[in-house]
Amino acid sequence: MRRTRQRDREWPGPQSPWDEIVPRLWMGGHHWTDPAGELRPVVAGSEFDLVISLYSRSGHGPDAHVDHLVREMPDGPLTAAELHGVEDLARTGVSALDKGLTVLVRCHSGYNRSGLVIAQMLIERGLPAGEAVALVRERRSPAALSNEAFTSYLSAGLGVAALLVGLEPPG
Repeated sequence: MRRTRQRDREWPGPQSPWDEIVPRLWMGGHHWTDPAGELRPVVAGSEFDLVISLYSRSGHGPDAHVDHLVREMPDGPLTAAELHGVEDLARTGVSALDKGLTVLVRCHSGYNRSGLVIAQMLIERGLPAGEAVALVRERRSPAALSNEAFTSYLSAGLGVAALLVGLEPPG
């Protein structure tokens, strides 16, 4: 199985468990850094109607009655299938928001993978890619979407990116 998380982070851990990007749409991770600099686990309970996890570990919730979609993917170059998966998750998240539900999208730290899905959700709701990326960084952290491949996918459009990635021979 491919590694799903980069180990060579240059950014400090997030300063909060999760942050609201737009009303009812939250971005977070499985860990955050408290004011003393200690890494703390984040456990989602019943705060949200839908939790989308791109990284998953047992004991981090959500509660059993909360809808929970898990689709692990790497914090690195994505395959065409993974890019289509991001599109599917974004559509599901947008549908939940349109129904008035609260949504949490999370990965390990709540920077890149969750940022990719949330930015795609914002794009599907009419925001240009650059504005979607800027909003995610403003509301979550300047470290959000620091993965240049992810911002390139968003700029090109995930469907186009999936076509282009699909043309590359496996490496």
